[in-house]
Amino acid sequence: MKSNQSLDPTHLARYMHENHLPGEILHLDVPTPTVEAAAAAVGCKSDEIVKSLLFFVRDEPVLAITSGQAHIEPRAIAGHYQVGRRQVKLADPQKVLKETGFGVGAMPPFGHYSPLPTLIDQRVLEKEQVYAGGGSDQTLLRIAPQTILAATQATVLDLLSPEKQDPG
Repeated sequence: MKSNQSLDPTHLARYMHENHLPGEILHLDVPTPTVEAAAAAVGCKSDEIVKSLLFFVRDEPVLAITSGQAHIEPRAIAGHYQVGRRQVKLADPQKVLKETGFGVGAMPPFGHYSPLPTLIDQRVLEKEQVYAGGGSDQTLLRIAPQTILAATQATVLDLLSPEKQDPG
């Protein structure tokens, strides 16, 4: 259901309500474009902030979710999909908006134009509660990682370490 209309926290709230997903959208007085800004805005540690990044694997969109300032290792994604590292590319801001309806830095882990194949770093699930993109640069979604996992039907992986490819 790609559209020219961008989505916002109202769409996210409706999606959560329709899908019976517990969580709270927090409307903040300051923008939260970075992990540091988001953590400062809600008074938490940076590893309690969850970021959703869009990659393209063989030109197909894949959402990868990790926490804090952790750097996702594209080879881990490549290994999971059994493709070469060069077939995994981070989406640019225009593609993120076109595929999901949300801007970079505001993108929630779900509620996009259409469901995306999702990978979630195993460390995210160690937390009781996290803060994810809330649909705008001044909203965050407070939610349990298990709810993200259930809502996205994500595959749990170690996204921070290169995955060895099976040569067979």
